[in-house]
This record gives sequence, C-alpha cells and structure tokens, in this order.
Amino acid sequence: MAELTCKLLVIGAGPGGYVCAIRAGQLGVDTIIVDPRKPGGTCLNIGCIPSKALIHAAEEFARLRTFAAEGALGITAADPAIDLSRTVAWKDGIVERLNGGVGALLKKAKARLIEGTARFVDGKTVTVTSAEGESYTITAETVVIATGSVPVELPFLPFGGDVISSTEALSLTDIPRTLAVVGGGYIGLELGTAFAKLGSQVTVVEMADRILPLYDADLTRPVAQRLQALGVRVLTGAKARVFGNGQLTVETGREVEQIAAEKVLVTVGRKPQLEGWGLEELSLTRNGRFLAVDDGCRTSMRGIHAIGDVTGEPMLAHRAMAQGEMVAEIVAGERRVWDKRVIPAVCFTDPEVVTAGLSPEEAEAQGIAMLTASFPFAANARAMTVERDDGFIRVVARKSDHLILGIQAVGHGVSELAAAFGLAIEMGALLEDVAGTVHAHPTQGEGLQEACLRALGHALHI
Repeated sequence: MAELTCKLLVIGAGPGGYVCAIRAGQLGVDTIIVDPRKPGGTCLNIGCIPSKALIHAAEEFARLRTFAAEGALGITAADPAIDLSRTVAWKDGIVERLNGGVGALLKKAKARLIEGTARFVDGKTVTVTSAEGESYTITAETVVIATGSVPVELPFLPFGGDVISSTEALSLTDIPRTLAVVGGGYIGLELGTAFAKLGSQVTVVEMADRILPLYDADLTRPVAQRLQALGVRVLTGAKARVFGNGQLTVETGREVEQIAAEKVLVTVGRKPQLEGWGLEELSLTRNGRFLAVDDGCRTSMRGIHAIGDVTGEPMLAHRAMAQGEMVAEIVAGERRVWDKRVIPAVCFTDPEVVTAGLSPEEAEAQGIAMLTASFPFAANARAMTVERDDGFIRVVARKSDHLILGIQAVGHGVSELAAAFGLAIEMGALLEDVAGTVHAHPTQGEGLQEACLRALGHALHI
C-alpha cells in the first residue's frame, strides 16, 4: 500500500471538489483529490450537463415536428425522426470532452487526481482503493468532504428494472411510449418535458397541490400551461404506490388509478452522500440530515471542511463551486468568509424559471415593506420574434430605499438572465440603478429594466 502525504486532500471531484483542488493548486497548496468516477461529479457526468443536452435535442426535434405538421414561419419539413442512441452518444461526447477539460485543469494546477474510493481512518488519514485494485494511505493536514448527493429512493418504488432515477433516464437508448414521472419538482419536469417532446406519453404524479411547489404559483403557472399544450398529464395531490406489469398504481384523493408506464422515473429529491466514506470514524456535528459547517465551511472537527450538497440547501453546483474556491483560499492562509447575498436558481423547464433573492411572499414573511412589479414578455419585442412571449420578469425591492432584494423570471431562455439578476443583488443595486442602465434593444433583458421602471411608477412599454 503506497503512502502519500499532502497539505490538502479533497474527497469528491464534483463541481465543488474540483474547483477547490484547482484553486488550491493555483495558490501553491500541495493537493490530492480523490473520486471513484471521472472528474465532474453528478453535475457533469449524470446530471446538469447531460440533462441540458437531452433537453436541447428534444427541443430541436419538437420544432421539426411542428414545422412538419404546420409549416410554421413559412418553413416546411419532412416527417422528422430521431435515433435516441445517437443522441445519447452525442451527449456522452460532450461529457467526455468536459471530463478531459477538468482533468487538464487539475493537472495544470498541479493537483494530483486519484480515481478511487476514499474512506476515513481518522480525521487526518484516509485509505483509497482504485478500480484497478491499487491501494493508498493518504495523510493530509486538511481534508475537504465534497461527496455530493444521490437520488432519494422510495421504499415502495426501489430503483431497478423499469423504475429509474435521472441517471438511467439520461442513458435510455429507446424512447418509452409511456413514462410516469413521480415527483413534480425541477428534475422530474425537466426530464418529463424532454421525453414528451421526444414523443413519450408522460404522466406526472405530484403529492403537493401543484407542480414545482417550492416556487410561487405565478412562476409555475406558465410551466403548467406549457405541459398541458405538450399533452403531459399532471396529477397533483396524488401518491404513487406500486408498479408492476407496466402499470403504476396512483392514489388521487379517494380514488385509485392505474397509469400505463413502460418506465417510471422517480424524482422526489436528493439526499447528501454520507455513506461509504467512513463518516462513522469521525465525530461531525449534523444539521438535520446535512453536515454542519460555519461561515468558512469548517466542520466540528479541526482540519475538516465540508462543501456542496453535504452541507445543505440550496443543493446547487454553483454554490458548491463558490464554497470550494473559498475553502482553498482559507487553506492557503487567506481570510475568507461566506458572505454571499444571493445564489440564483434555475429550472430548465419549458419555459425556464429563474429565482434570485427574496420573493414577494418571503419579503412579506420577514416583515419587509416592499415595492414589487412585473413586466410581461407579451410586451417584449424580442420575445415575440422568437415566438415565446409567455412569462414575465418580476422585481422585489425594499420600499424605504429601493434596494433590490429579489428578482424572478419565467420565460423562454431566461436562464441566461440569472447572471444579471445575481449581479444586481450582490452589488446592492437600487431600482434606479437598473432603471437608469441602458439595456440593449431588442432583448429579453429589457424586461428587467421595465420591471424596475414599473416599480418606480413610470414603466415605458406597458
């Protein structure tokens, strides 16, 4: 068994882990990073990136079908077809390129990558076993736990066979004729919408009284309308029970219904990956189901940090990245604390949903006197020219000084506005700051300026 030492050991090469290792290497910290899979974690390998590739392919295919059926925009097309196995191969090619890119960045930063499974022996020592059977003992001054999260499995719908998680859904080579999606959150709706566009008959089963229950009803309404237009059946206030013989049993109120389903996609959330790496050998304080950390991502044990999904909500890749960068700089001797005002979140549904900062309901719950206003894309020229004028941009500001506290949007392509939303809040912009900034025309981003103008009482285009 080879014995290695380093100043920093990162367990997990997902977005948080690899960013931590790269930044630490840039700062001259002797760093080793360990993961049993290729670098990139769930996000790159089996989550964010491959799902967006599938969503894009499904959107392109759906547009071709529209042109074939209606001759929209004066464009006609022959009856389109899709070979999902080739689509998956294209998606896998993107993942492979990005895997190689992350590996090259780690090498450039002189961070040593070991593909293997790490397990704590004590707070400073781990053993690592590679897929090839090689073994290492690594002793580090500081350890960062960045093991991420895994899908939640329902005891009555265990994964296996035709009951799949998002991981298996992204690797299907045939389009299921019928698909039941258990869970109407962002993962289920992103993938369910994609398969509906590919030709599956999709049924969504959600326990809450509406889809995307963590978002306010105004934001989710356009998504629900689009699902209906795509022929997706949505059952709310419903509970999935058992699956067998191509039928999913669902309780809807007092009734029991059988839903035809070649595949059942279970997307009821994710949980921190706290098993398989020797947590029982440590004495770490928990915060509910997560590891408790302070404003420097330090755990309750000296010399052990934790970042990303194991530390709590929001379980987002970009949060993990920011935490990883901060911890690397702390290890290098810099003074850093977690002081982010906002972490934008995006649902890549159709239409997309973006939230940054406080919603009107959250501001009200905190007792904040506020100004809030929305600008509809139905009044936006750019949205009209791309045939997607559903949705809006909404701004929430403190009434006393017009400080922007939150920005939300739902609409086609609004994910690309997330950076502007986050920047405005992080920089402490006032309504007047955004309203007085010249926005390029014609763009959907003008909706943010118009929402701020409307909150100030003098919108120009509505």
